[in-house]
Amino acid sequence: MTARTAPTDRRVDRVVAKVDIGPTPMSDHSALIIPPGDDAWTDPFLLMGEERVNQPGFEWHPHRGMETVTLVLDGALEHGDSMGNTGVLGPGDVQWMTAGRGVIHREVAARAEHAHVIQMWLNLPSHQKSVPTGYQDLRAGSHAVHTEPGVLVQVISGEAGAVRGPAVNHWPILGMVITLDPRAEYRQVLDGSERSFAYVIAGCLTVGGRTVRAGQIAWSDPVSRQGDPTTLVLAAGDADEQTKVMLFSGRPIGETVVAHGPFVMNSRAEIVQAYRDFHSGKFGSIPRHTRLPAGA
Repeated sequence: MTARTAPTDRRVDRVVAKVDIGPTPMSDHSALIIPPGDDAWTDPFLLMGEERVNQPGFEWHPHRGMETVTLVLDGALEHGDSMGNTGVLGPGDVQWMTAGRGVIHREVAARAEHAHVIQMWLNLPSHQKSVPTGYQDLRAGSHAVHTEPGVLVQVISGEAGAVRGPAVNHWPILGMVITLDPRAEYRQVLDGSERSFAYVIAGCLTVGGRTVRAGQIAWSDPVSRQGDPTTLVLAAGDADEQTKVMLFSGRPIGETVVAHGPFVMNSRAEIVQAYRDFHSGKFGSIPRHTRLPAGA
């Protein structure tokens, strides 16, 4: 019998501030947290943006070859898709959408209100880019919860402590939202082969010994072969406010990424085919009733 190797503490390789874009035709204010195009540094995470959606929002548009994870921070986000799904997400709700072989969907502020959201795009490996389209609406009350003194962990995907999040993944991803009281500390065990990030939504804390403030994202790159345990340490400061942070982790896919508009594939030829399939109706059609009835 051999002794189990104790997890080693992970370091933070870089801290990057989100880039404010300002008003866009789709939202009152937009910001890039993970800009697209730096796949070697962010794989398997493709991009992440923060939106304050009022009107008109993101009307009908297609996707293929990836997944989206949308967290509603405030307000109400209405969604619908070419599969006939429709609904409204509220504060704390998460939607995990698998675009897979192709979907047309929309995301707008419900009932002419507003929606403050963070959305991330996740890559899929080549052999899973044509999986069936699917939606998972993960309501705030359905998230698995792990607690420690001064720490609340809402687990969306993967495991924390003895709990597992409700999301069903095509590519294994750990995802959670952590709230820390002042001076609280949380340690998350991660596979050494995974790339991890911690995005601070509110407050300030140290991640792997580096100070990270609201609007900043801390990256921890893979440090060892698959299976080696590592620990990422998050420690809140002594300010009066709570700190809220998104922590996600996943093993890099390591494939060529060719992205164009709403499609994420592995080659230019696959992008051309995606546009052909979309224009020929293979993604389905926009539902006849495109808005929820008033009061829904």
